[in-house]
Amino acid sequence: MTESRMTEVPFRPREKLLEKQQYFQNIHRHTYLKGRMDKITSVTIPIALAAASLYMIGRGIYNMSHGIGKKE
Repeated sequence: MTESRMTEVPFRPREKLLEKQQYFQNIHRHTYLKGRMDKITSVTIPIALAAASLYMIGRGIYNMSHGIGKKE
């Protein structure tokens, strides 16, 4: 019996894959901050959410302590 071998077309060229692999293996940062856009999703967005929530909490405490916005 002759075994026919079917090969799949790769998603990326092998050279590009090896280049990315070398990039990620040689970098000396945390694993979750290795890509260029990872800093936006891992650092900037959580800081922005924390700042917005702290602002809203502070505004709520100020309004409660001064009696602003009470329903009569």
